Amino acid sequence: MLKTTGNDLYKWACDLFPINRSITGPGVRETLLYIQNLFPALTIHEIPSGTNVFDWTVPDEWSIKSAFIENKKRERIVDFANTNLHVVAYSEPIDEWISYDELDKHLFSLPDQPDAIPYITSFYRRNWGFCLTHNQRLSLDKKTCYHVVINSKLEKGSLTYGELIIPGKSEKEVLLSTYICHPSLGNNEISGIVVTMGLTHWLTGLLDREYTYRILFIPETIGAITYLSKNYREMKDNTIAGFVVTCVGDDRAYSFMPSRTGKTLADKIARFTMENYLSKYDEYSFLERGSDERQYCSPLIDLPVVSVMRSKYGTYPEYHTSLDNLDLICSEGLGGAFDIISKCIEILEINQTYIVTNPCEPQLGKRGLYTLNSNSKVGDTINNLLAYLDGKTDLVDISKIIQADIFVCNETILTLLKYSLIKKNIKD
Repeated sequence: MLKTTGNDLYKWACDLFPINRSITGPGVRETLLYIQNLFPALTIHEIPSGTNVFDWTVPDEWSIKSAFIENKKRERIVDFANTNLHVVAYSEPIDEWISYDELDKHLFSLPDQPDAIPYITSFYRRNWGFCLTHNQRLSLDKKTCYHVVINSKLEKGSLTYGELIIPGKSEKEVLLSTYICHPSLGNNEISGIVVTMGLTHWLTGLLDREYTYRILFIPETIGAITYLSKNYREMKDNTIAGFVVTCVGDDRAYSFMPSRTGKTLADKIARFTMENYLSKYDEYSFLERGSDERQYCSPLIDLPVVSVMRSKYGTYPEYHTSLDNLDLICSEGLGGAFDIISKCIEILEINQTYIVTNPCEPQLGKRGLYTLNSNSKVGDTINNLLAYLDGKTDLVDISKIIQADIFVCNETILTLLKYSLIKKNIKD
């Protein structure tokens, strides 16, 4: 079995962090090509600008080469070359000398976090702007003019996303989805990408996969809407569970965002895993949603999708600022997220229903199993499992009822199958 370490994930994060991503454009392609270099089976799709996707339209493609604000001495106060967060995403091009008062209308800063640069976007409203620290903003001379330059383009192009299908024995699918549309942000962008890459690496080496895995690297919101507009019918038929992989890089907390109903198989597996393998986690309400679960769980799509996260988006002070950087995420945080999500998948894989093959208790002695039964936890597990394997109750529920570790239960299941004392319940 292939397993990626937290150090591997952090190395990928360092490689991907500097790339200027948005909902379209060269940064998205550069990110996907990096992933495709590691996973050649990744298919990269281009959806033309102007394509109707449900109630939305794929926007024009945005690209940017440079941007800055300079004073009359040609001193650059703000420079996109220093950090890609300095420019409002999707800014129109401009090259003008303007007054401070006019410039101030296009500046964004955080008075409560004077050393942080905010992340601001203007995807669907033509505008331009710069983001800077509040201390930088306060240092500007209000009586002078400034040269503002944004060397960008907004033109017909395409929206780009990546898709990888890892087949299993069943056509039933598990969805893993992460987004690739934010610039240099750590927990809120890069962490989801690299943990999903780690899960992809691990899944390709997972022997005897029960389910097929659909893995998506997409721009948030418009990418999910675009993808669903083309694939939702097939996904509705086949998806048994899904996970949005986001905000999985820090080492402060674990958190859970349920599906819209909170009652899907994905909810059940995630809660069971976190309750049994974490000392603590925070569960949020779907009313506090904010990522692509909004699209996957919307009523006419209604997929069983949840998020298992570290510090949830919007809950930590560095969120959507330059402080959400490579110092905020760490190998331990990334590795811990990988471990808990891969554990969810392992449990999902073994969470089957079985039914006994004999009325009443079977005779364990003639199969050499009775000696294991003598005052042993193994024997208790055998008898207790046999008492509840009714073809209806799945292994997660049985392990909770008999208070036994689910992986111990599964090992016992394999023994019972070997002796034909149970059979797998074939689902319709």
